[in-house]
Amino acid sequence: MAVQLSTKHLLGIKSLTKEDIELIFRTADNFKDVINRPIKKVPSLRDVTIANLFFENSTRTRISFELAEKRLSADVVNFSASSSSVKKGETLLDTVNNILSMKIDMIVMRHPAPGAPVFLSRHIDANIINAGDGTHEHPTQALLDAYSIREQLGVFENKNVVIFGDILHSRVALSNILCLQKLGAKVKVCGPPTLIPKYINQLGVGVEYNVQKALEWCDVANILRIQLERQDIKFIPSLREYSLYYGINRKLLDKIDKDIVIMHPGPINRGVEITSDVADSKQSIILQQVENGVAIRMAILYLLAARRGKIQ
Repeated sequence: MAVQLSTKHLLGIKSLTKEDIELIFRTADNFKDVINRPIKKVPSLRDVTIANLFFENSTRTRISFELAEKRLSADVVNFSASSSSVKKGETLLDTVNNILSMKIDMIVMRHPAPGAPVFLSRHIDANIINAGDGTHEHPTQALLDAYSIREQLGVFENKNVVIFGDILHSRVALSNILCLQKLGAKVKVCGPPTLIPKYINQLGVGVEYNVQKALEWCDVANILRIQLERQDIKFIPSLREYSLYYGINRKLLDKIDKDIVIMHPGPINRGVEITSDVADSKQSIILQQVENGVAIRMAILYLLAARRGKIQ
């Protein structure tokens, strides 16, 4: 049983072992108890300074990380590219080196360029946590999704998970596929052919284009939104048509002779990929995912700080 992470950074699920993931989950169990008690703060990272570098807009991930950091008593510096010298032409490395000169221990970074966190990890000493890099990976989202599934189903072996929606432009999809496979689950994707990447079969993932068949096969439906902001051409005729053929609604679920777990990483486009009567149903664990996100991120911050020898 692993007692520390095998890696100095969290750059992607690819760099984690199954033992790493299980260690993160066990640590998150303890922190979930912390965030549900009257006093929600522990002094674990009291002498650690963390910089949140977000070169893309984010609400949920940024708030979740900031809350996790403050629950652990870390000193937090927030950086937004829209109001920084990046706008004036400063390079990523210059920006980060300037921040590191302020004695930063850990960096949580979201960046539109795939591989940006890996690039940084090769040039600076601080621990790097990837909070989403382009269409590549979003490891903390995949970990909180898998943790939420574990909470509902107990085990991953012989469990079927379908990821619905815009697989082509989603960093959440790739990280989820890699994480779930390492834990022993079977994974399929479902969506319009234009939004399924050509390389998907190389990942050992099944493809289903019929939503009804996909729902009948799965134990868990993880529903992604259409990422129009990442599409430079039209991949679907309209959102209305997408909703008609690929949206998850109550009528579809009522045809299935079992209760499947409904998930969504957010933000939800109600009435497009999912209807309100599904998103707000008893089968939905969307709000639990949000709560679990704080516990998982606390666990990752704690374990990386422990590997650095910075734990109180």
